Amino acid sequence: MTVVARFKNRISIVLKNGDLLKVIFQSFLLIFASEMGDKTQLLALVLTSRYKKPWTIMAGIFAATLLNHAAASWAGGWISGFFDRRILSFILSGIFFVFAAWILIPDKDEDLHKSCRYGVFLTTLCAFFIAEMGDKTQLATIALGAQFRSPLFVTIGTTAGMLAADGIAVFLGDRLTQKISLKWIRVGACLLFAAFGLGILLY
Repeated sequence: MTVVARFKNRISIVLKNGDLLKVIFQSFLLIFASEMGDKTQLLALVLTSRYKKPWTIMAGIFAATLLNHAAASWAGGWISGFFDRRILSFILSGIFFVFAAWILIPDKDEDLHKSCRYGVFLTTLCAFFIAEMGDKTQLATIALGAQFRSPLFVTIGTTAGMLAADGIAVFLGDRLTQKISLKWIRVGACLLFAAFGLGILLY
């Protein structure tokens, strides 16, 4: 079976089981929530205020996120192969409960002004890729990859979630943060992660 045939077969199976939208939507929702107030969203705000080129910055965010999250979701799927399904459920549930607590801790914009000097696109790509290493959104993507074992669809969902959250910072910026308290956004995201962790246990 060729690569294209395997890909089409995988899509048909996912569509048949109704899992495609579930994987994409849940991946989108969790990453969107965790990115609100995250240091990479603050980085998007800093880059936009500095360079005034929102579409170029969004292109850099897209490229960096796609590379980072594709690797993270694949790693999650690979790691999941070493654990029994029930044991994996307990591990993942615990991870999401930890994320629920972690997300209540505000990120700071320390060292976000450090960047590569190769134009706006490469500066954004470089800065975002580095900032995502070890970040809660990258770790959440690894956990999602382990949970769903579908790197392609997890990557689509998490990348879309990052673009939506960072797009708010790029195009709306300070105007939005003046009207909506990040404290309550973090509380909402905390509840979402806790609900997802509980859902894994009950599934």
